[in-house]
Amino acid sequence: MATRPGPLTEWPWHWMGSFKYLVLAPAALHTVHRVVTKGWEDMDLAYAGMLPLLLLRMVHNQIWISLSRYHTARRKHIIVDRGLEFEQVDRERNWDDQVILLGLASYLTYAATPSVRLMPMWDTKGAIITVLLHIGPVEFVYYWFHRALHHHFLYSRYHSHHHTSIVTEPITSVIHPFAEILAYFLIFTIPTVIPILMGCGSILVSGLYFVYIDFMNNMGHCNFELLPKWIFKVFPPLKYLMYTPSYHSLHHTQFRTNYSLFMPFYDYIYNTMDNSTDELYERTVKGTEETPDVVHLTHMTTLQSTYHLRIGIASVASKPSDNPVWYMWMIWPIAWLSMVFAWVYGSSAFVIESLKLNKLKMQTWAIPRYNFQYGLIWERESINGLIEKAILDADRRGIRVLSLGLLNQAEQLNGSGELFIQKYPKLGVRLVDGSGLATAVVLNSIPSDTKRVFFCGGSSKVAHATATALCERGVQVIMKQVKEYDMLKLRVPESSTAYLRFSSDEIPQIWIGDNIDDKQQLRAPKGATFITTSQFPPNKIRKDCTYLSSPAMKIPDSMENVHACENWLPRRVMSAWRIAGMIHALEGWDMHECGDGMMDIEKVWSAAIKHGFVPLSKA
Repeated sequence: MATRPGPLTEWPWHWMGSFKYLVLAPAALHTVHRVVTKGWEDMDLAYAGMLPLLLLRMVHNQIWISLSRYHTARRKHIIVDRGLEFEQVDRERNWDDQVILLGLASYLTYAATPSVRLMPMWDTKGAIITVLLHIGPVEFVYYWFHRALHHHFLYSRYHSHHHTSIVTEPITSVIHPFAEILAYFLIFTIPTVIPILMGCGSILVSGLYFVYIDFMNNMGHCNFELLPKWIFKVFPPLKYLMYTPSYHSLHHTQFRTNYSLFMPFYDYIYNTMDNSTDELYERTVKGTEETPDVVHLTHMTTLQSTYHLRIGIASVASKPSDNPVWYMWMIWPIAWLSMVFAWVYGSSAFVIESLKLNKLKMQTWAIPRYNFQYGLIWERESINGLIEKAILDADRRGIRVLSLGLLNQAEQLNGSGELFIQKYPKLGVRLVDGSGLATAVVLNSIPSDTKRVFFCGGSSKVAHATATALCERGVQVIMKQVKEYDMLKLRVPESSTAYLRFSSDEIPQIWIGDNIDDKQQLRAPKGATFITTSQFPPNKIRKDCTYLSSPAMKIPDSMENVHACENWLPRRVMSAWRIAGMIHALEGWDMHECGDGMMDIEKVWSAAIKHGFVPLSKA
């Protein structure tokens, strides 16, 4: 919102929320009625092309969003080295409003201008006029209108909303108050409406012009440089005809320079070109390969997790993955195709996120495999190969710590990373499975006055370590699985075995375990508390019981560039396994935490608290 919102700040359909697309319903119903009553043969090209153009703009924008976020996560050609936060993601959530506006304008123009229905697919004369009108009137009018928007009266009421985003994303380009977007829309209609009135308009030219507008807008607001130097060497005048992301980025950091739309020549003419433009471009296009201190190695979970990645759909990634989104069912084929593509061509982990905690630099890498693939026996060797490749890459680059997330540390897969330690005994990067901190989080989430817990079972290090620690603390651990009981009895110190009890009759209120399935939950007493020791949360089928989060902590406020949720966890909450890698690096610990080895529970818990991580019970 602008600092002093003026008239027509809100979009007319803002009150409709997620149902805003219903404003296009009359046009859609009209199309259906027309097809039903007159058939497809009555459908002219101009009318038939409206919906495909809107869908093209949506897909085009999403491609730019994913491309930009991927490259800014890699950080090699990043322009503004500052964090992007949830507040900006929420503010820019309505980037599709301008697509709806174009849809309404297109249908109204079609209804009000009969000549539109006779437009051919292409008209060369109209294409030339469109180009000239953009170079002349559009660029000129926009330049001076943009300068007017930076006058304190208009800036405080409208344009300051756009400039709230110092670190720009492609969709930042269309984040403006409604009145400002209307003004831009009127400017951009000059090259499309005038050719139509002159009788030389065409469907393809009109569509391509808006694709050009979107392309240049998205490119200019990327926070990474992608235009190579050779383009400007081959055709030097291009620097006056096409801006670069670094050129427009300076407008968002300096505010009083680089006002031009897409063609910088007006900034040269009126002496508003930022003096550091060329230097910034040279520096960012050259790039710097950044080596993080810590890498968290995760993987895809469900098909829908494709959208939930930071490089996926921004508004989806900013919420926990178990929050349903109404339009997911419409785009599941894309998720399915991405899964097939990743399975066939995914030969290495890829960067999905880059964070910073004070001086500690962190990245998240994802293995291009999904949950169900980890359960396929014939896939284990391939998946271990991908994990091994990521570990060796981290070691080659001098990364200090690599934490294994989700199923990348599964016992049946690689023994919590022990496989790689044995294979590469001189490995420089420290491998961390995070079991020590995860166990500490579980133990500290159990009420201090608890005398008995029901252990649902589990073969993980965290489950066994939790049960063992409870027995050592004098908390009675009740079990009903014979095999699990016999296995755990061998781990518990002899002095504490009296607190490990096999019973099928006693059912306490506190339930812990790796996989608390639906059948077990149904046997729990009313008011029971379920505490999982797994990275995956149980299904919440009981409304009369309490479900604690999978082991996780709230991150420090000083952690930067956090604008996506970690799977099903809330905002600014991370799994203990991921945090453990950070703690390992912050403390400078030089040992691995893999296989049967585990960090001292109290030691790692104290270190996490010292560095500002907060238990969820106190968040």
